Amino acid sequence: MTIRNPIDWEGLRRAGALVAETIDAVVEAVEPRCRMDSRYQAKLERGMRHAIAHLRAIGREGLEPLTLSREAWATDQRVNAFFATADDIPACFGRSHELRGFFDQPANSGVQEAYALLGMKKEERSVLGMELRGETVQREVAQTVVSFSGHRIIAPSATLAGTRLETGRRILLRLAQVALARIVAADSKATDLAQHKAYLASRKRVLMLARDGMEGIVNDPAKIGEELKAVERELDQTVAGYIEAKASGATLEGYFAQIDDVFAHAEDHVTIGHSQLRVSTLGVRVDAEAIGPVNEIALAELALGKDFRPVIAIVRCARGDVPSKESLIANAERYL
Repeated sequence: MTIRNPIDWEGLRRAGALVAETIDAVVEAVEPRCRMDSRYQAKLERGMRHAIAHLRAIGREGLEPLTLSREAWATDQRVNAFFATADDIPACFGRSHELRGFFDQPANSGVQEAYALLGMKKEERSVLGMELRGETVQREVAQTVVSFSGHRIIAPSATLAGTRLETGRRILLRLAQVALARIVAADSKATDLAQHKAYLASRKRVLMLARDGMEGIVNDPAKIGEELKAVERELDQTVAGYIEAKASGATLEGYFAQIDDVFAHAEDHVTIGHSQLRVSTLGVRVDAEAIGPVNEIALAELALGKDFRPVIAIVRCARGDVPSKESLIANAERYL
């Protein structure tokens, strides 16, 4: 007798509810008029399920939290590599409005530690420096210095699951942003083509009046005819482009197509990559034979577009390490 696994009806119900709620959130953010179509949920379900599955795969990448603190800067290779000095860590906390706002909420008054997502930009530059080779110090050696800047802390939560969930929500909003940008571009193109079409139609009428009126007594009618034919060709091309632009994006069906295409190919817009980095405590990239203290760390890069690839890490931030408002004001006044 074959024993079948029981169907998890409750799990299926929850999954369906998640997809429906996500579609509603995306439609609200991108184009609320999509709700005018009674089948808007069905039209976007396939792409949304794919995007959610992709985000779950990213969530399984296993970014283990690291503790951010002055003490960790001296003991954790990753923290040491990410921040130039130990004092940069509380300064980063102080700049994070989200982290400060989280701890300031009355509901979180008893929370002493928050999980969050740290994002930063990795920069590499070529320099000439000194290097110890054997017992000899070599000068003017070409080196690559790796540094991290623009540290941002977002999505704070009392739990690791909460931070991951909020990160996933923001990635969905990023996909919605991509879809909306496409729709805006299509609408803008259609508007530009409509204006150009109207201009060419007016130009065509002017030339027809010139051809059939008295201008022929001054200008060569053949030249007027040639110009008229050129305008007619351009007008035909513009009309065709306008029809294509309207069909591809500047209609409700076009909106559905753009949204579904982005979410059905979420991996083209959001990916996470991993790499290894070996640097000295001064941030100089070194090889496996390097002598002296070396930070060997694993990096995770979240690709959110062609030119937007921040290095990310899940971090733990203690309430006691966040500078007080008074200390921030006092520090700011020093530079006034």
